[in-house]
Amino acid sequence: MTSLNPDQVTAERLAGLRAMPIAPPAPGTGDGSLLDDPTVRPPLVLNNRTPGEITEIVCGYVENPPGKWWWMLFGLTSTLAGVGTIMILYLIITGVGVWGLTSQVGWAWDITNFVFWIGIGHAGTLISAILCLFKQQWRTAVNRSAEAMTIFAVICAGIFPGIHVGRVWMAWMLAPIPNSNVIWPNFRSPLLWDVFAVGTYMTVSLLFWYMGMIPDFATLRDRAHRRLRAGTRTLGTYLRAYVFGFLALGWRFSTRHWHRYEKAYMLLAGIATPLVLSVHSIVSMDFATAILPGWHTTIFPPYFVAGAIFGGFAMVLFLLIPAREVYPNFKDLLTLHHLENMAKIVLVTGWMVGFAYAMEFFIAWYSVNEMELYVFINRATGPYWWAYWTMITCNVVVPNVFWFKWVRQNPLAIWLVACAVTVGMWFERFVIIVTSLHRAFLPGEWHMFFPTTVDVLTFTGSVGIFLTLFLLFMRFLPMFAMAELKAVTPQGDPHRPEGGATEEH
Repeated sequence: MTSLNPDQVTAERLAGLRAMPIAPPAPGTGDGSLLDDPTVRPPLVLNNRTPGEITEIVCGYVENPPGKWWWMLFGLTSTLAGVGTIMILYLIITGVGVWGLTSQVGWAWDITNFVFWIGIGHAGTLISAILCLFKQQWRTAVNRSAEAMTIFAVICAGIFPGIHVGRVWMAWMLAPIPNSNVIWPNFRSPLLWDVFAVGTYMTVSLLFWYMGMIPDFATLRDRAHRRLRAGTRTLGTYLRAYVFGFLALGWRFSTRHWHRYEKAYMLLAGIATPLVLSVHSIVSMDFATAILPGWHTTIFPPYFVAGAIFGGFAMVLFLLIPAREVYPNFKDLLTLHHLENMAKIVLVTGWMVGFAYAMEFFIAWYSVNEMELYVFINRATGPYWWAYWTMITCNVVVPNVFWFKWVRQNPLAIWLVACAVTVGMWFERFVIIVTSLHRAFLPGEWHMFFPTTVDVLTFTGSVGIFLTLFLLFMRFLPMFAMAELKAVTPQGDPHRPEGGATEEH
């Protein structure tokens, strides 16, 4: 039988009413997605999931009650977020003297955290925009979560520029307001460039994230209305019908809607792509435009961009690998093939970051500038040597385990490496900022920085805010782009062999 003249069983399968037979994965292919044959494309959705099954799985994460693990994690992270909020209010009331800042180390954990969170937010745009433009289909399993991670990381990053200025009630002067009297914003300051860059990045990323969810909102809306018509009149069903109906903007799955959607999505991807390079380059200008040894270097823009992609991919792995274990059928949509691809990107960008570390020392030596060279020697052998070597170990040494295939294909090993990289990228920002400041030109001005309890709890609170927002996203919004997932299944391939054979996919 063919798809043109099917029997009843084949017709039901083509219509999504009957599940395709599930064959066990071939030996040596892990979950069935780890294929070494370059002539065969690895499956991006496992177990022959039909379009109907994909809809049920993804919508089920939103419509069904979460497990006990979700409530336990949400209680923990929301508590941390509350503690961080209290610390910010205490800072506003008391002043930045509650931090461990000194007259020499005027920037420390506040700007370290700002640059750290901005870097975390870069992987979402990279996965969604650049991989979309290059037609990389494996992005479909991770793009939605990465985009959400971007939004939440930028929210956490935006906290610190506002509170580190001391007079928080004057933070409105960072906004692009009229400057005719030259008494308000200093447009020559890289801190003001941050406002423009991060604000633009946040706006485009939010539009890109929302645009991609409109078809899924319509699906959730229609499912809620169908339940209402069937007599399931619960409060949750009413809320989903009204909220998702509002967010779907009248989407009706028409050809005209899809045509305009795809044009708008590609346009936003094209706009967002340069932001991956520009935003963190501008953030690096906070340091590169200074004349301070250790900061005044032209390698910072590409160095910061590579580090942002490196740390961002590690955070995506850190968040999604545990989700594979606790959500039902998650492994069918996020396969070992996806994890291996991201592990390879972490390995490549890790080498780029390691090269940048080496070039910093080379430039300091080649410049024959005694003070510049001292700053870098002090990083490796001075009082903060432990922070420097933690950075080198986590960012340069540990990711090299991905040269071994069995490590790249082991979710636990990948998750542990992602944890190490996340820690190492925070220490990278700490090393750049604090070790360049604590040794001034005169030994009498040398000061050590020691974080206070408020420093630590404020950063911990930002982690709580980030994880709380991500847990809420996992609970109330679709974690996968259903239409894109269906397009990479064998049933969504218009050139598949007759009868829906899947050997080539």
